[in-house]
Amino acid sequence: MTPARPLPLTDAPQLGLRERKKIKTRTAIRDATYALIEEQGYDATTIEQIAERAEVSPSTVFRYFPTKEDIVLTDEYDPILLQELGSRPADEPWTESVRYVMKKAIVFGLEQEPETTRMRSHLLVQVPAVRSRMREHIAVTSRMLGEAIAERTGWDKDSLEVRVYTISLISGFGEIAQYWAENDFRDDLVDLIDRTTEVLAHGLPVRKT
Repeated sequence: MTPARPLPLTDAPQLGLRERKKIKTRTAIRDATYALIEEQGYDATTIEQIAERAEVSPSTVFRYFPTKEDIVLTDEYDPILLQELGSRPADEPWTESVRYVMKKAIVFGLEQEPETTRMRSHLLVQVPAVRSRMREHIAVTSRMLGEAIAERTGWDKDSLEVRVYTISLISGFGEIAQYWAENDFRDDLVDLIDRTTEVLAHGLPVRKT
């Protein structure tokens, strides 16, 4: 499988040696996990096997990823995506900002990690534990995005309005991967982002029969 690579969305500051080592270890663990899942399936893959393949100890795996599901779902992208969102024009609608960043991330993923991108989506559909853990990840990402939205709009990050708007964005775009996998990856992901953005921005139109 293609090794995970950093997402080149912004001119981020140079990381220190310690942080680069952490990313290298997390990447090795993820690569080992996806390779094992591809070989023998999700349920048959154990933390001990992952540790051996990644050449680390099981305790190291757990230090970076509390559960096996976290290995599948966690990447290095959230802070970079938020940084990219923060660099968008202040008067640009948030749905358009998110559309722009999501497209860049999706295109990068499909070009650099096509097998991993599809496998992650497939696991979201096929493995209830992954899907359940994803909901917890959404809550964390929602808080991070809510702070960015509040900073741009002037709303309190804990206000009902920001919380509702943020979770609608996160949940809406989160459905794309599951829908894509459920339909055997036939759809163009960029087109799915456009369709999702239209619904989030304008609501669901009534279809005339």
